[in-house]
Amino acid sequence: MFIVDTSKPATIVIGATGVASKLQQVRMVLTTIKGTVPLDRTFGLSMTFLDRPLPHAMAEYTGEAIAEVQAQVPGVTVEKVDFTPDTVGAVDGRLYPVVTLSIQEGV
Repeated sequence: MFIVDTSKPATIVIGATGVASKLQQVRMVLTTIKGTVPLDRTFGLSMTFLDRPLPHAMAEYTGEAIAEVQAQVPGVTVEKVDFTPDTVGAVDGRLYPVVTLSIQEGV
């Protein structure tokens, strides 16, 4: 099991391979707004969950994150999506997803 925590910054490693590459690809999918990649307007999350009540936003994000990660990153299965408890951020409507993955080696 591997975890991608979007509440913490990460660096991009050019030439990453194996598990590091897969984790980097997943982070890229989760942090890219759909329509912002010039040659692939379907890449990323649509962000339709923005400005929804938190329970609805969490459910929509979870469904979209699972679908997009599994469609865009071969060999990765999303096991679960949790959200970092942040009472201060939650008051401001901020969600910090933590995605747990399993990665199939060699795919």
